Amino acid sequence: MEHSTIIVAGGSGKRLGGPVPKQFQVVKGRPLLMWTIEAFHRFDPAMPIIVVLPREHFDIWKALCLGHRFFIKHEVVAGGEQRWHSVKAGLDKVEHDGLVAVHDGVRPLVSTELIGRCFAAADEQAAAIPVLPVVPSIRETTAEGSRALDRSRLLAVQTPQCFHADLLRKAFEQPYDSSFTDEATLVERMGVKVALVEGEEKNIKVTTAMDLRVVEALL
Repeated sequence: MEHSTIIVAGGSGKRLGGPVPKQFQVVKGRPLLMWTIEAFHRFDPAMPIIVVLPREHFDIWKALCLGHRFFIKHEVVAGGEQRWHSVKAGLDKVEHDGLVAVHDGVRPLVSTELIGRCFAAADEQAAAIPVLPVVPSIRETTAEGSRALDRSRLLAVQTPQCFHADLLRKAFEQPYDSSFTDEATLVERMGVKVALVEGEEKNIKVTTAMDLRVVEALL
């Protein structure tokens, strides 16, 4: 079955700090986003990769690719105001009814094995996401103060989130909702059950300077 990957890299990186967006922060000699693209290229060198960036970052990215001699083939698409708009823009470029993965541009350590597990589960069950048990103790704030939550019933969600392309297109026909957090939520609203795949601890999403240091050590 044909498959494509949409890599969403629309962040400004405000929490990370620094003069450049987090997807362009250099780790081990090159921008984070290049490591992420390479992970999917390694899984399948023939797979179409669509990278969604803010339009104002196109020239920066082009210059970075030239400067780092980064020649892995990928299509760059302009993102929108929120993640929902960016994923939809990427999805518009998927030309088949096979499988499509949506991945965070700042998760560079995703393994070939995890990508394969997610695609395989989506092939069988239409929708699949990687998850991990929640390790820290969790509390929920309430009107009275706060209360402990049973973490054995909670899971942390990662990417790549994988779907049958036609299913994801139908999901994005639903009107935009500001409570949208990820693609799986959108698909579930249509009554489709999302399969859970075992994620990876090292599949970190870089949001802080500490995350960047951890990724650097693991790379």
